[in-house]
Amino acid sequence: MNKQNLATFDPQLQEMIRKELDRQESGLEMIPSENFVSMAVLEALGSVLTNKYAEGYPGKRYYGGCEHIDSVEELAINRAKQLFDAEHVNVQPLSGAPANIAAYFAIMEPGDTILGMDLSHGGHLTHGHPVTSIAKIFNFVRYKTTPEGLIDLDNLRSMAQEHKPKVILVGYSAYSREIDYPAIQEIANEVGAITMADIAHIAGLIAGKQMNNPVPIFDVVTTTTHKTLRGPRGGMIMCKQKYAGAINKSIFPGFQGGPHENNIAAKAIAFKEALEPEFQNYARQIKLNAKVLEKKFQEFGYKMMFGGTDNHLLLVDVTPQGLSGKEAEKALDIAGITLNKNMIPDDPRSAMDPSGIRLGTPALTTRGMKEMEMEQVAELIRAALDNHKSEEKLLEVRNEVHALTKKFPLYPELV
Repeated sequence: MNKQNLATFDPQLQEMIRKELDRQESGLEMIPSENFVSMAVLEALGSVLTNKYAEGYPGKRYYGGCEHIDSVEELAINRAKQLFDAEHVNVQPLSGAPANIAAYFAIMEPGDTILGMDLSHGGHLTHGHPVTSIAKIFNFVRYKTTPEGLIDLDNLRSMAQEHKPKVILVGYSAYSREIDYPAIQEIANEVGAITMADIAHIAGLIAGKQMNNPVPIFDVVTTTTHKTLRGPRGGMIMCKQKYAGAINKSIFPGFQGGPHENNIAAKAIAFKEALEPEFQNYARQIKLNAKVLEKKFQEFGYKMMFGGTDNHLLLVDVTPQGLSGKEAEKALDIAGITLNKNMIPDDPRSAMDPSGIRLGTPALTTRGMKEMEMEQVAELIRAALDNHKSEEKLLEVRNEVHALTKKFPLYPELV
């Protein structure tokens, strides 16, 4: 076995990692689905737990030598149950999309109908977009928001009565408003549908008690463990006890083999962090920071989708500024501000060159930035968009970005 460390054995890769660390340290990370994990989470991801195969579940493994692995996984499960008030938890999904797909197969049969949100109105690819393979197996019917940017519950009820879906799905990747879970559960009860929520983006805000929690209400809830929850890249499924067996079988042996126990250990750490009282302050600050951006963008005359934000993200139509979402993303990249191009409701443009940009506050809040910094960030974004055709001006903005980020070191232990 090669006993050299990374820097000695593979300096080429080490340099690539160093450059990525420098990019994260020196830039403003504003993609709503990205965040920065703690050193403890990084340590767990690089632990010896990566060496162990553990197909199955605690107490029911297909391999021997899993007694300590069982303890790790049970710890993660118990912490997640406490955090979200869940009856049953499966922490093995490798990410959010596999978690959603496994949940579908656990509660539906091929050909069944699922009523979910249209992608351009804030939904997710796995919520039934025609380009996905899963759309060939289940019948997805997609609802939309109103012109005012809200979910029309009367329309949702009418669609549910018309299509009689097996599942009603809520939870979004670009929608910025709160969700009325009891009202949607009531609609589901009227048509005999199973309720499912994908809280991947807002799980941390729910854990921090800053947004409504669907877990005690809905039948099945999926999430990622990164994003606002600030854990490792991974997924999780929570459900009522009546669905526990089907969910577990759908994950293993249905879709996955051996779980990544180093990742599950990192999830356990993230859940412990989220159970601490200060995490509620963190979640509250995420929303406060997003509200500052909302106010500033309104002052700038930017066209915000859904009328504003109740969570961590904003979806902005940049075509009135004379550029596309793709052009805005590229200009902001040069300026050291990372966000993503994104479709707006009923976007006339394509997904690869859409009309909007999506940005959020979790990663900047993790670094310690608050309202005053958000005002500065908003001004930097405006300066970059106003000068998107001038690389010289964009590099001037980048220098200001670097000056700001130096005040909020990310991983001083790694620099």
